[in-house]
Amino acid sequence: MSRISGITHPQPPTEAAKFFAFGTPAGGSVHRIKREGAGLAWAGFGAPRAATRGSFGVVLDGIIYNASELAAGKPDAEVILDLFERFGFTGMLERLNGDFALALFDEKEQTLWLARDRFGAKPLYYTASSPWGFAFASRCGALLALPGVSSAPVAQYVALMAASHYRHFDNEPEKSPYKDIAQLPAAHWLRFKGGQVTTGTYWQLHDLPDWDEPAETLALRYRDLLLDATRLRIARCGKAAFTLSGGMDSSSVLSSAVKVTGQKQHAVSSVYEDKTFDESEDIQTILSETVSQWHQVNVSDPDVFSLVAKMVAAHDEPVATATWLSHFLVVRQASESGFTHLFGGLGGDELNAGEYEHFFFFFADLKQAGQFDKLRHEVNKWVEYHDHPIHRKSYAVMEGMLLRSCDLAIPGRCLADRARMTRYADALNPGFFDLRAFEPRMPHTFTSYLKTRTYQDIFLETSPCCLRAQDRQGMAHGIEHVMPFFDHRLVEFMFRVPGTLKVRDGVTKTLLREAMKGIVPDTTRTRIKKTGWNAPGHLWFSGKGREKLLDLVHSAAFRSRGIYDVARVEELIEEHEQIVSQSLVKENHMMFLWQLVNLEMWLGSSIPQR
Repeated sequence: MSRISGITHPQPPTEAAKFFAFGTPAGGSVHRIKREGAGLAWAGFGAPRAATRGSFGVVLDGIIYNASELAAGKPDAEVILDLFERFGFTGMLERLNGDFALALFDEKEQTLWLARDRFGAKPLYYTASSPWGFAFASRCGALLALPGVSSAPVAQYVALMAASHYRHFDNEPEKSPYKDIAQLPAAHWLRFKGGQVTTGTYWQLHDLPDWDEPAETLALRYRDLLLDATRLRIARCGKAAFTLSGGMDSSSVLSSAVKVTGQKQHAVSSVYEDKTFDESEDIQTILSETVSQWHQVNVSDPDVFSLVAKMVAAHDEPVATATWLSHFLVVRQASESGFTHLFGGLGGDELNAGEYEHFFFFFADLKQAGQFDKLRHEVNKWVEYHDHPIHRKSYAVMEGMLLRSCDLAIPGRCLADRARMTRYADALNPGFFDLRAFEPRMPHTFTSYLKTRTYQDIFLETSPCCLRAQDRQGMAHGIEHVMPFFDHRLVEFMFRVPGTLKVRDGVTKTLLREAMKGIVPDTTRTRIKKTGWNAPGHLWFSGKGREKLLDLVHSAAFRSRGIYDVARVEELIEEHEQIVSQSLVKENHMMFLWQLVNLEMWLGSSIPQR
């Protein structure tokens, strides 16, 4: 576990010690660097990830995986100083392969530099609202402890959390949920000098031509990249375990680790008595070849409201989806079992067209290219393999979705799914926020619809909330998360792989499946069915959960906030109960109810009320 913080103040007040030590766990330590004009701090376990040299001081949250290749034998913070002196700040960042947030203060130039890794695996926030000076920290909670920093939440964020879809919570990555606190986006640097803040990017993806090599050659290149990304990370980790579901992503990471180490590994999985999202049977098929011990965490009957309160306290904000309650318990179990690092498959869905909705953008690319015979074939296979009693599949459904999600007049321009975004808009108090007027950012980065959608997923939609949840919950239990799919070399490679090598004959992750021949057992590698890592939140808000929900909604505090149309919320709770208790073939409201509980827990906690 590690965290960083700092203040640009000639002599930080004695009270600042609480700011520097915010969130330090029992048994952890705080290492401070004092320089004329600023104070920096690192807090966590083990040797401090901090260094000084001459007028420079640096603190690091995270791991530089290629540190030994850059400067063998030196700690990560020393490697950063070496590269900074040779190449400058952005030149240093361009050479790092890691998950990190870092701060570097140049006393001679009276300049503070901040940076965040390419995908935002590690958090970094800042504020200029405190009389103590410009301040930064890994957590909003630390900055809220400073005088002059308001805990007032951003109304748009509250509205999105209350009644929209989790894909839109991170649509403005330069913001936090708090009015006085900004966030440094992924792949960005910040310079604070002379009272002025300047920011910029040091890495970005470009719309380059697709690889024209044979599929077999690309599969071998993909295999080598994933194995090397895994090798680099294993070399920098302590006692590691692997989160494991029945899908290709976590199985590929686990199997790659077995390949590079020659040893079976520990695996940790959430399991459920309800079979809606339980993947135990699928997981069983990979255990004998890859797993030395399978740690099962049963999440069938959790104390949801108590756990959400603990999670919100660790996050300093609401938690996006019910999946992360299961993850919280998995991480807790891994920590109690003595593990220090958890490897996972996050990023695999985004890079390999693994989300169900990626089919539509793949179809749009085929239509744009005039490949109509292939389009009909792929749609037919999509229907054959993926039809669902609630989410029906047909050529007409595909056509309708393309009209809603793609601007077919401009290659690669994706549109917001307004039906999904505003599904619960009528549950908001009309006077609080007009959700229907919200226009999310939809950057048009590529001429391929699938690549544009993938880019948006990684930087604005699915990945940010997942990376944040992993980090916060890992840090709360002394666990670092490790994600080989988010090695930037692998991401750059995959953004030049054509969609026809990611989806074929109605099956996703085609190139990954080919790359993992002989590494991932065929029972997993050839499985078409996708359960999706999720949790049975539909049950948590039914029965006894319904009664707790109604108690919350009927409370004076809930009603006084003026966020919701309370009568409409009550209708949704009753409708959810009916759908679940009667097993109706109809989409339930578990995501809306999960967000409601998290939002209320946050607004009722000590931080936003300070």
